[in-house]
Amino acid sequence: MTTEEPPRQGPLTADEEAFLRAFTRTIITVPRALDGDLLRDQGMSMSEYTALRLLSEAPDRRLRMNDLATAGALSLSGTSRIVDRLEGQGLVRRQRCPNDRRGYHAVLTDAGFDRLRQAWPAHLASVRRHVFDHLSTADLSAFTAALQHFATDVPCPETACPDGAAD
Repeated sequence: MTTEEPPRQGPLTADEEAFLRAFTRTIITVPRALDGDLLRDQGMSMSEYTALRLLSEAPDRRLRMNDLATAGALSLSGTSRIVDRLEGQGLVRRQRCPNDRRGYHAVLTDAGFDRLRQAWPAHLASVRRHVFDHLSTADLSAFTAALQHFATDVPCPETACPDGAAD
């Protein structure tokens, strides 16, 4: 039997408040910066890049639309709009699910895979500039561990948690 400590009450310490403010700003500004860099350098949004990446990592380079939405942390309608844009560029195609005629798979085309590989170096440079250039090797391990602890408090579908952090 484990004994849990009751949640702490009262105001945050100055260090806790500073962390929370920095963390909150980071989770807003870093994705915007990554998106802005991809749009400027590649003419592709972060959501489009993420959809291509997720499809490239999936078995047979395909995911059900609802699984793609979950993994990309988007609504089904938002995912549908992204897939529409990518389909219009020949990067993705929709295919009826063979075992569920109501559902569709998004399938990465060869052109989509090539486009992802083309965008990848620019995205990596952006990630390094906005994230990793600000962390030392020692910070990286501690920060990764903290983020993994944060994530354990939030249920996560398995398709959205590639590191086995699914609940």
